[in-house]
Order: sequence, then C-alpha cells, then structure tokens
Amino acid sequence: MKILFLSFYYPPDLSAGSFRVSSLVKSLLIGWPETVEIEVITTQPNRYKSIAKEAPTVQKHKGLLIRRIRTNQHNSSFLGQSIAFVAYLKGVLKAINGNDYDLIFATSGRLMTAFLGAYISRKLKKPLYLDIRDIFTDTIGDVLPFKFGKLLKPIFLALEHYTINASSKVNLVSAGFLLYFKKCYPNKEFHLFTNGIDNQFLKAQTIKIIKKKSKELTVLYAGNIGEGQGLHKIIPKLAKKTQGKLIFKIIGDGSRVSKLLSAVSSLGCKNVVYLPPVKRDALIKIYKSADILFLHLNDFNAFKKVLPSKLFEYAVTGKPIWAGISGYGRDFITSKIENAAVFLPCNIDSALLNLKKLDIKTIPRTKFADEFARDKIMKNMAKEIVRLGQNDQ
Repeated sequence: MKILFLSFYYPPDLSAGSFRVSSLVKSLLIGWPETVEIEVITTQPNRYKSIAKEAPTVQKHKGLLIRRIRTNQHNSSFLGQSIAFVAYLKGVLKAINGNDYDLIFATSGRLMTAFLGAYISRKLKKPLYLDIRDIFTDTIGDVLPFKFGKLLKPIFLALEHYTINASSKVNLVSAGFLLYFKKCYPNKEFHLFTNGIDNQFLKAQTIKIIKKKSKELTVLYAGNIGEGQGLHKIIPKLAKKTQGKLIFKIIGDGSRVSKLLSAVSSLGCKNVVYLPPVKRDALIKIYKSADILFLHLNDFNAFKKVLPSKLFEYAVTGKPIWAGISGYGRDFITSKIENAAVFLPCNIDSALLNLKKLDIKTIPRTKFADEFARDKIMKNMAKEIVRLGQNDQ
C-alpha cells in the first residue's frame, strides 16, 4: 500500500503538525513494515526564520521517501504563509506527476494543505484521510482585518466544503470542533485522535513532588507568538503589575514578536526576557528550570473550540500551568490537569486572581501522561488509515 503524506511542516521544523505527522509515519512503518510504503512531501524548514536550517531535499529510508519543497522564509504572517503555500502546491503537483498512490493523507491547520489533498484525491480517484488541526473558516474573521476577513471567508468556506466532501475519513484534533463539523457536514463521520506527548517529554516527566520557595518566580511561555496567542495583549500588563514577584521568560517567534516587545518596552517592564526558538532537548531543560508555565489564546470566539497542542507537553512536566483560555480548552484543563489555573483571555484581573490558586510545586501527572502518550494515540490512528487503504483495494 503506497500512501502519499502531505504535511506543510515536518522535522526538523518545529511545529505541532511536524511532530504529529512524524510520529504517525513512524507508527505506520513499525506496525506495517512489509505492507506500507510512504512518500512524505513537505517543505524545507520555514516555520521560524530565526531557527530554520536547510534539510536534505530528498531522504530515503526503508519504506519511506521524504521530499522537501523550497519555500520563502516568513514570520507566520498571512501573506508570508500564502506565498509559501503557493510554492509548496506547485512543488507537490510536480513531484506527484506520473505517480500513483493507494491513499492520500493530509494534515492541515489552515485548510490549504487539506484542500491540496482533496484535489489530488479527486484527480487520482483515491481515498483521502484528512487530519484537521483547526477550523480556519472560523478563525479567519478574527485573525485578519475585518474587511479582508469578511471578503475571504466565503472563498474559504467553499474550499472547506470541497475538501471535506472529498474525504473518505476525517480526524479532528479537538473535540471542540465536533459541533461545528457535525452541523455543517451531517453525513460525514468524524474521528478524534488528539495531539499527545512525545517520548522525549514522557521520559523527562517528574516522578516526585518538588516544592519551590522563592521571592521571584519564573513564568515561562514557549511557542508561537502570533495574533492567535495574543501575548502582546496580556504579558506586558501582567509583567508591569508583578515586577519584583514574577519574571516572564518568552521563547518563540511569530508575527507579533515586535508588537509584544514594543508593548513591554513602552510600559518600562524590566522583568520580561525574550529568546528565539530553541530545539526540543534544550526546551525540556528550560521547562524544568521554570516555576510556572504560561499559556494564552486571544479573546476570539473561534478559539473556544481549540485545544492547544502545547498543553500536552506543558502538563507532563508537572509544573503549575497558568492559562488564559476559554471554551473547550478551559473545560479540558479543568477536568484533566491538576494544579492548573484558568483565567479569562486578555483579562488582567482574572489572571492575577487565578494565579493565587496555583500551588508552586512540581507534581507527577502520571494518569495524564498514560492517557495522552502520543505513540499510543498514533498507533490507533495508523490502524484507521491502514483499514481505509485496505478497504479500497
């Protein structure tokens, strides 16, 4: 069975989609080494221009071929990502020309890679397995200027209908997406294989309670710094209010870094440290040195359905979690993660009030780690993919 995997990001790129699809590929090759042949078409690392390095254009392993398409470096802006995707689309169509596959798999956060998978699936008349990591038609009106978002939304809705209707199976990474998709596509069946915790984080999890006593605590955020995270709306004011008590360490890159740092500077905050993205082994050490892990999503209605992938690696560290999130993400944290304080997004008073609920100590979260081990989740997802391919043969 030959499977075409479409993922805009793939290791060594640092992104949720990258880690997710590489784990899934591994599960397929381990579980069905004699029957599965995979061709991954992705991009040269471009998620963060501050850390992007060239990777081999073509890599071959037993049962696996990886092709990387060169795109422009960008700062995660809508325009930059759009230009990069056009280059990816052209490269994919050129790479598959004359090839045949038994199954198409596409994982997508901003719809377009899923749309590309749907186009190829229809063209080759092969089944399509979609992995949807966000509802882009839901968020486009929030993350883009009003007039621009209003103009583009009908176009992306049409692309979404084309894409979902072309699929044979659809997986959603968040149960918060279910209501939207079931309402819009009542005749489709949806699966729920969430994001999870990679082995390197599982191996680093704490097995004992570690109490912290300090006059000044380190609050760490590590991840994308874009409009979706809205850090520029919350970190500067929080930092100003907590000088002498909290030190904010921000690690990452994205379209709102300059806006964040400008707001920090204008308020005269001396307790905010910014660092560019780091590799995951270094990140684990930084997690261990922090006192509190910080998470925030902008105050957009669309984000009430989202479950941030960052939560999984945050939780397994055992560190206290301070999260500005609403909707399904809030409910998930409240029911699944001990020693986590949830506050209203972009609300300083709510953030400071809920901070007091945290117990500043590191604790084992063994039950959470067992439930959301990525290898286990991806093994079950791989079974569904193979079953779809076998049914079509």
